[in-house]
Amino acid sequence: MDDLNALADEHLAAARTSPHGRSAHLLLRQEPLRQTVIALTAGSALDEHNAPPAASLQVLRGAVRLTAASGDVELTVGGLQPIPHERHGLLAIEDAVVLLTAVND
Repeated sequence: MDDLNALADEHLAAARTSPHGRSAHLLLRQEPLRQTVIALTAGSALDEHNAPPAASLQVLRGAVRLTAASGDVELTVGGLQPIPHERHGLLAIEDAVVLLTAVND
């Protein structure tokens, strides 16, 4: 079993040295379920993309803004948010690590 705190620290350190300001690790893949740890430095973003059939985002470190046409949501440590069924993006308001849980078809 992976230690989420250790992974969050490791990938935030990697994001800080990455030219794109991000780092990710596929934590669990049991089709159709996937869980991914994603680290972003302040100001870094995941550009708008399509949503999977079902997904949620939990903030492990920092603060992020989930952006979508239906409205933006700011999340801080411990925040858990379902991802809307529409194109969306993610912006790090401060250095952040999130756990993305997604069910794909």
